[in-house]
Amino acid sequence: MTDQVLILGGSGRIGSKVAADLLAHTQAKVTIAGRNLAKGEHKSESLGDRVQFLTVDLADEKTLQEAISAANVVVHCAGPFHYRDAHVLKLCIENRVNYVDVSDHPSFTRKVLEYGDQAQAAGVTAIINTGIFPGISNSMVRQGVEQLDDAETIHLSYVVSGSGGAGVTVMRTTFLGLQRPFEAWINGEWRSVKPYSDREVVEFPEPYGKIGVYWFDMPEAFTLPDTFPVKTVITKFATVPRFYNYLTWSVARWWPPSWLRNSAVIEFLSYVSHFMTDVSDRFSGIGVAIRSEVIGTKNGQPTRCCSTLTLTDTAIAAGAGTGTVVELLLSGQLKKPGVWAIEQALMTDLFEQVMQSRGIEIQHRIEKEG
Repeated sequence: MTDQVLILGGSGRIGSKVAADLLAHTQAKVTIAGRNLAKGEHKSESLGDRVQFLTVDLADEKTLQEAISAANVVVHCAGPFHYRDAHVLKLCIENRVNYVDVSDHPSFTRKVLEYGDQAQAAGVTAIINTGIFPGISNSMVRQGVEQLDDAETIHLSYVVSGSGGAGVTVMRTTFLGLQRPFEAWINGEWRSVKPYSDREVVEFPEPYGKIGVYWFDMPEAFTLPDTFPVKTVITKFATVPRFYNYLTWSVARWWPPSWLRNSAVIEFLSYVSHFMTDVSDRFSGIGVAIRSEVIGTKNGQPTRCCSTLTLTDTAIAAGAGTGTVVELLLSGQLKKPGVWAIEQALMTDLFEQVMQSRGIEIQHRIEKEG
């Protein structure tokens, strides 16, 4: 029988890129689901004969359960995840259907991780935080950790050009991330950090070069120290053109917290930002760069392992990151009942295999220190 993949939020920017990746690398039939019939049917037609659109509202229990029960794998792309609960995963567990999501908000990640025992008992493999960051970035960290005898510090930095080819949902995620301080694992203890603080200049591959990056609350800030016995995990983010960073920093620094917790303010900021990036994307592009640095020891000597990745379309990259996980689930190469962050479930050899199949090249550099 032909595999069936259900993508919730499938007519959005990220969901449709996941669908495109699956069409290119698997034989599965894909159902993209959403609330907007006209948009969904147009998107399904543009993707081809193996794609159909299904009108699904996540609040409609009956329709959602019927759609999930007909699939081999469900891919949750219906963000922003700040507003979501674990209901989709719960239904997948009840129907014994494997689950993948592109979640990028820590509160959602914590909610779904609570279902690990239920998923394991049902034989359901649930892989969360897939995509580009978190996602491919987490697997790059795992690559680095495995190069060392002992890892002590993980430093992840991201830079995105303009909108990254994504929609207004990503803008919402950015501003939702400014609402309150978050906990970061620093020198073996959890410390409170202000979002978009502590600017640090790091060097990315061309065309980015040296970019100032800022603390940002991401799921990998707590899944990575849970996965690897390290003392420090740093997650920092920036955008280009660089003036967007100064605008975001100003909002985080000067706007009253009550404003940032107001949904109307978040919507205003999101749509204004999206309008601005529609203009600047023509000049900046919509690419992404990741820099993963793992510091520790090898053969008793201090060693630094640095990995970098640059791609020209952030949304396509996110689609590939998630598509690879679905491909491995469908083929049976990835099977680990429970709920897992991507770096906990995806072995490095499989990660390198699927990256190579998509022409995604990761640069590595290992340096002895001292």
